[in-house]
Amino acid sequence: MLNNCYSFILDDINIAALFGNEQVSEDTDNGDLTSYVSAFIEKEVGNDLKSLKKLDKLIEQMTENKMQLEEQVLTISSEIPKRIQSALKNAEESKQFLNQFLEQETHLFSSINSHLLTAQPWMEDLGAMINQIEEIERHLAYLKWISQIEELSDNIQQYLMTNNVPEAASTLVSMAELDIKLQESSCAHLLAFTRATVKFWHKILKDKLTSDFEEVLAQLHWPFITPPQSQTVGLSRPAGAPEIYSNLETLFCQLLKLQTSDELLTEPKQLPEKYCLPASPSVILPIQIMLTPLQKRFRYHFRGNRQTNVISKPEWYLAQVLMWIGNHTQFLDEKIQPILDKVGPSVNARLEFTRGLMMLVLEKLAADIPCLLYDDNLFCHLVDEVLLFERELHSLYGYPSTFANCMHILSEDTCFQRWLTVERKFALQKMDSMLSSEAAWISQYKDITDVDEMKVPDCAETFMTLLLVITDRYKNLPTASRKLQFLELQKDLVDDFRIRLTQVMKEETRASLGFRYCAILNAVNYISTVLADWADNVFFLQLQQAALEVFAENNTLSKLQLGQLASMESSVFDDMINLLERLKHDMLTRQVDHVFREVKDAAKLYKKERWLSLPSQSEQAVMSLSSSACPLLLTVRDRLLQLEEQLCFSLFTVFWQVLVEKLDMYIYQEIVLANHFNEGGAAQLQFDMSRNLFPLFSRYCKRPENYFKHVKEACIVLNLNIGSALLLKDVLQSASGQPPATEALNEVGIYKLAQQDVEILLNLRTNWPNTGK
Repeated sequence: MLNNCYSFILDDINIAALFGNEQVSEDTDNGDLTSYVSAFIEKEVGNDLKSLKKLDKLIEQMTENKMQLEEQVLTISSEIPKRIQSALKNAEESKQFLNQFLEQETHLFSSINSHLLTAQPWMEDLGAMINQIEEIERHLAYLKWISQIEELSDNIQQYLMTNNVPEAASTLVSMAELDIKLQESSCAHLLAFTRATVKFWHKILKDKLTSDFEEVLAQLHWPFITPPQSQTVGLSRPAGAPEIYSNLETLFCQLLKLQTSDELLTEPKQLPEKYCLPASPSVILPIQIMLTPLQKRFRYHFRGNRQTNVISKPEWYLAQVLMWIGNHTQFLDEKIQPILDKVGPSVNARLEFTRGLMMLVLEKLAADIPCLLYDDNLFCHLVDEVLLFERELHSLYGYPSTFANCMHILSEDTCFQRWLTVERKFALQKMDSMLSSEAAWISQYKDITDVDEMKVPDCAETFMTLLLVITDRYKNLPTASRKLQFLELQKDLVDDFRIRLTQVMKEETRASLGFRYCAILNAVNYISTVLADWADNVFFLQLQQAALEVFAENNTLSKLQLGQLASMESSVFDDMINLLERLKHDMLTRQVDHVFREVKDAAKLYKKERWLSLPSQSEQAVMSLSSSACPLLLTVRDRLLQLEEQLCFSLFTVFWQVLVEKLDMYIYQEIVLANHFNEGGAAQLQFDMSRNLFPLFSRYCKRPENYFKHVKEACIVLNLNIGSALLLKDVLQSASGQPPATEALNEVGIYKLAQQDVEILLNLRTNWPNTGK
């Protein structure tokens, strides 16, 4: 039966339909169909005869799959020819359409070529006509521009003939605007014609208005050479004042209309590029005319061989300019500024006037500086006067630092490097002078307690004043790079002064408690403190930001250092402050060591005290200080008083706290731990410490015993009554290192000493009962 089924499957069933995978097809192709079917039957039926029951169902399923596959094959066989026929038909139709299009294209191409050949003469004629039309249009546009300019020119002429100057000025503005529009044109002759016409009428109008304007100013006695208080005309109200001021306003406004054409025709005076002056518009025309008589006076007095033109006296022309600004400020504010406010543009009359005078000063400085560059005294004097001038100009007259000023001239490379050199030279000379002075190490305020908290010696205060003055001198420089160069100079000077202080300190090392040594220490502390304060100043914070940008560009700092600068964790003075702090620490340490050596020498007798055999407190009428402790206490007291008088408060505080720390450990280790104590010895030690040593420091803090933790707690342990001592000893032995031991120590007032230390101290007691340990 199994063989019949096998045969049926081989004859009637399509294997691909049964299994539906590629493996069947591959096996069939390779001639392995028989073995594949055998494997399938073996898998489905196997050797189990009971599995033969599945054959009917399996045959039925396979038969059904076979029928479905046959139907699909029949359907596909019937549809494919139809589709092929349709595709062939469509291809034939497409071919016919393509042939038609090719025929049409050939015919059209032939027609176009024929038309082009026919139209070629027309196109050539039409192109020539178009070129002629474009040429005519250009000529017409050219003529229109000329006509427009001539029309404006005729209008100006008519207005001037009827003495209508305001309309003539307005028309000139329109002509100047046409000139500006033509700037990009390549018509050179048209541009030249326009510019010549503008120039012609501008000169006529400017000359006429200038003449009338100067006449009105003359009626006001302009310029005002005397101070405002002594001026009788100009700010007062003379006869006919309303008419004069009305004419002043009218002419001023008309001259303002010529501003556009004036800027076109007049090249502004410029200093060489090496001075890096900021760009700024020309001074408005009316103010230029008002400045003319002052410019003539300035050039007359401060150029050539005049007696007033003395290169060693820059203060003469600087003071003159300041005086002129002061003399005219009130008139400009009260009479000219309202006119400008009516016209509309936000122009400050006083600022325009000052800008015009500043150009005179800048030209004069640029001419004089090369002549005195290598004369240190003259150059330094010039810089001083210029800085004073700048300060008054900004503070009194509100001249903005963003406009061209004297600092731009001083910032020119050659001049600036010379300035740095001279500044360094005179600063070093000043440092030599201040350190060699007899009063170098004496405080100016030694007799004024409230002022003399820092106990600053005169040389240190003079030096910091010198640095402050240098800061004031360079803080208005126009660029951050120049300011940073001055900052480096200041840091170099601080380092130089530190080295000089170190040298003087080394000479005084043997007298480390002497007056001069203490004065040097106060100086170092003062300089470090002031530099730390300056580091938080807005000016130096801005310099720090500028330095950060420079360092980032040059890669001169590590990422950590850049991060610290950016986050304000460090400052521009950190290097100097660190060196000064190190010097201060070394000097304080030397003083503490010196005093501590004296204390140890004075404590030799006290160390040898017979603590084991001293009488108990009950055997004495009154407790008194151990005689052997007197040298120790006197030494401590005298040195504290001496250094309190000579050191500033902050330094002295550090001194006595470090001394106390060393003294505490010394007494604890060399006296307490080195001896045994009976009841009287323990009581005497506590009396010496709590009633005599600790009070020496009571004027410097409220609870001095808290600074002697080892000694204080040792006295507590040594003076516990017998019962408490025995109980504590038992607790420590039974609860070694456990919380109960710590609690027991805290109960008796022991917080600093370790459990082992307390056990050692208990063993130093000799007043144990015979039954105890």
